[in-house]
Amino acid sequence: MAEERTVMRTQLPTSAESQNPQLKKALEFPILEKQNWLIHLHYIHKDYEACKAVIKEQLRETQGLCEYALYVQALIFRLEGNIQDSLELFQTCAVLSPQCADNLKQVARSLFLLGKHKAATEVYNEAAKLNQKDWEICHNLGVCYIYLKQFNKARDQLHHALHLNRHDLTYIMLGKIHLLEGNLDKAIEIYKKAVEFSPENTELLTTLGLLYLQLGIYQKAFEYLGNALTYDPTNYKAILAAGSMMQTHGDFDVALTKYRIVACAVPESPPLWNNIGMCFFGKKKYVAAISCLKRANYLAPFDWKILYNLGLVHLTMQQYASAFHFLSAAINFQPKMAELYMLLAVALTNLEDTENAKRAYAEAVHLDKCNPLVNLNYAVLLYNQGQKREALAQYQEMEKKVNLLKDSSSLEFDSEMVEVAQKLGAALHVGEALVWTKPAKDSRSQHRTTSASKAACFQQPLGSNQALGQAMSSAAAYRKLPSERGEGREKEERNIDE
Repeated sequence: MAEERTVMRTQLPTSAESQNPQLKKALEFPILEKQNWLIHLHYIHKDYEACKAVIKEQLRETQGLCEYALYVQALIFRLEGNIQDSLELFQTCAVLSPQCADNLKQVARSLFLLGKHKAATEVYNEAAKLNQKDWEICHNLGVCYIYLKQFNKARDQLHHALHLNRHDLTYIMLGKIHLLEGNLDKAIEIYKKAVEFSPENTELLTTLGLLYLQLGIYQKAFEYLGNALTYDPTNYKAILAAGSMMQTHGDFDVALTKYRIVACAVPESPPLWNNIGMCFFGKKKYVAAISCLKRANYLAPFDWKILYNLGLVHLTMQQYASAFHFLSAAINFQPKMAELYMLLAVALTNLEDTENAKRAYAEAVHLDKCNPLVNLNYAVLLYNQGQKREALAQYQEMEKKVNLLKDSSSLEFDSEMVEVAQKLGAALHVGEALVWTKPAKDSRSQHRTTSASKAACFQQPLGSNQALGQAMSSAAAYRKLPSERGEGREKEERNIDE
C-alpha cells in the first residue's frame, strides 16, 4: 500500500503538467475569425465607420483571407451605393467558400442591381443547385425573369417560391406578371389569395381596390380601400384612390378634401396634381385647373395622360394653339389612341387648318373601333366643307357604333353629342329615323328638340368653332360610365400606375 501511494504521488504532478498545454490551446482562437464578433456588433449598430476600421485591421492581419470581413465590407459598399466594388468582394467570398449558397446569392443580387439580369439568373441557378429549398433564390429568379420578359419562367419560379414558403412579396410580383400580360382577372385572384394569407397588408388591399376601380366595380373597390385605410389611415395611395372615386361621381369638394391629406404626405406627386386639376376642371375653374395640371406636367413631363388633360382644358377655354401643343406632345407618347387625334383635329379645325384636321380625323377613324364621337365630329367637318356624301358615310358609321353600344349595355349618351347628331342628321336629310331617341315619356320634348335643331342648322353653320369646341370639351364622354369619361379615365389610370 505504501508503494502504491508513492506511485500515486509521483503521477499527480505529471498529469497536472500534461493538462496545462491543453488548457492553453482551448483558450486560443483562430486568427482569421477573432474579430468577427466585433465586426458584427458594429454592423448591426450601423456604426459603419468603426466597422470598416476593424475590417481593415482584420484583413491586414489575415492578408485578405477573412471571409466574414470581406462579406460585411461588401454589404457596407452596397449600402453606400458602390455596387461594383461590392460585387468584386462578394466574388472573392465565393472563391474562398465555393460551396456557400449565400455568397452566390449576394453575387447575383449585385449583378441584378447593376442591371445584368441574365448574368444574375445564371448565378442564381448555380446557387439553387447548392440549396434547392431556399424560397429567396426562387423568388429572385422570378423577378429577374420578369425583367427579361420571360413571364412563363418567372411564373414557374414564383409558384415554386410560394410552394416552399409563402410571402407577401412573392404574391405581389406574381400579380404584377398578370398585370403586365393584361390579365386583370388572374391578377385579382392572386391578390385575393395574398389578402387571405396576409389580411392586414395595406399594399395588397390598396392594389386590389385599384384593380376593382379600374374595372368599374366601385362597391368592392370601396371595400378594399376602406380596409386599407382602417389599418393605415395615412396610406396616401388608398386616400388618392378614394378621392378619385368620389371625383368620378362628381363629388369634387369631398375629393379635394381627401387630396389635401395626400398633399401633406406626397406634395410632389404627379397623379395628385393631375386629379386636383381635373377637380377644378369639373368645377369649371379652368385657370386653377391649368395651374395644377402644369405642375403635374412639370413633375412628370412624359406622362401622356397629363398632356391629354391639358389639351382638353385648353380646348374648353378655346385656346387652340396651346391645345395643339399639348395634344401633339401626348400623341408622341401615345400614338395609338384615337381620342387624341380627334382632339387634335378639333384644335386644327379651329385654327383653320382644314387639311391637317382631315388627316387627323382619318387617323382617328382608322384607330377607333367603338367611339361614335370620332365619326360625328369628322362628319361635321366634312359637312361644313360641302362634302355631304363623305359626311353621310361618317354619320352612318357613327350610327353603327351607337347601335352596338346600345346592344352591349344600357348607356346614357352625352346630351350635347345627341344634340349635334340630331342637327347633322336633319341637315343630311336622314329624316326622323335618327339613331338617338328619348324614352317614350319624353317624346314631346324630343320632337321639340329635333325641330329646334333643324331650325338652328339653317341659322348658323353646323358645328361652328364655338359649338365644336364645347362639344369636344367632354373628351369622349359619350356615355356616363366612369371608365369612359375623359377625366375619369385619366385619374384611374394614374392611380393604377402608382
